[in-house]
Amino acid sequence: MPDTTAQPAGVPASGTVHWIGAGLSTGSGLAALCDAADRVRLWHRTEERAAQSLESLGLTGRAEPRAYTLPALTAELAPGDVVVSMLPAPEHAGLLAACVSRGAHFACSSYVSEAVLDQVPAARAAGVVVLTEAGLDPGIDHLFAQGLIARAREEIGADTAAEVSLTSYCGGIPAVPNDFRYRFSWAPAGVLNALRSPARYIEAGAETTAPRPWEVTRPHVVDGEQFEVYPNRDSLPFVDQYGLPPAWKPQTFIRGTLRLDGWLDAWQPVFEELRQGDDQRIAALAQELAARYPTTDADRDRVVLAVSLDVRADPDHTWSGRYLLDLQGDAEESAMARCVSRTLALGVRRILAGDLPPGLSRAAETPERSEEWLVDLGREGIAFRRK
Repeated sequence: MPDTTAQPAGVPASGTVHWIGAGLSTGSGLAALCDAADRVRLWHRTEERAAQSLESLGLTGRAEPRAYTLPALTAELAPGDVVVSMLPAPEHAGLLAACVSRGAHFACSSYVSEAVLDQVPAARAAGVVVLTEAGLDPGIDHLFAQGLIARAREEIGADTAAEVSLTSYCGGIPAVPNDFRYRFSWAPAGVLNALRSPARYIEAGAETTAPRPWEVTRPHVVDGEQFEVYPNRDSLPFVDQYGLPPAWKPQTFIRGTLRLDGWLDAWQPVFEELRQGDDQRIAALAQELAARYPTTDADRDRVVLAVSLDVRADPDHTWSGRYLLDLQGDAEESAMARCVSRTLALGVRRILAGDLPPGLSRAAETPERSEEWLVDLGREGIAFRRK
């Protein structure tokens, strides 16, 4: 939830944005910031690779290439700069520490880690904005859930006792199915390690834990199309984060991953390896799978995000709502890069405009903010439907 205590004065945005990393999720959001910011620097493994990434994005001359190391970045940070991290989540704590020491703001699309949370009080005291969970999942999924819950509250009433089912499933999948039923839209090691993490969720009104999430994969129909879904990470904190009224009792509350129909069977050899739990072997397997199923320039990805809410107060007093985002990538940009980078850029523009307070913010803090973000995302070409 947003900070509600007295806020220290925020450090005014300088107009300079440092975008760290140019991986699979970097897309037209970076171009949007080249329009919005006074100066943009793209930091990558080497200055040459940063320049190549800018060329591939059509941004040569609009952003400055830099070779990334944390000391090199820190040396160039000025008060009010904005650091946008596209690096793996374990590296965010070090970046945030550098931001706090220099009075620079921080933004990423990842979940809030404990290491980042520990630094939020210092960031807030320094007048620094810490924006997290501002991508696709997490990010747009939060906006959808907040929007549905707000509408259901108006219809059912927050004080009315009711049973609730909320499911939120998101997946990056190949637009043209292959025999593996998947193509990697983010780091293969991250995909495999996410499957090794237990999932906690609510089903049949009870807290449930799946030590191996893929073992509870089930069919799921979205807009008439058959998929497979499984729970991911820990869904329970989002009951409070989404502001579910206390009078509403969750019977189902699952945030999870969506895959093509047939994925469970196609991945059985991978699951056998994951059951062994050998870190070194899993790291090698990630490299093998990336080489065996490479993403080529001819491939097109697809992003499907389906969020559903059903509220039942009594047989004659019910409410149901759905959001569906179903995008396919094109020759210019993958659907994953479009969704993640444009959503993140939207948050960064809010930092540049001075619209976010010091301390921790997420993409969706209130229903009102969620609605504003959804309107803006629709204007920027991220199409979705609400039923």
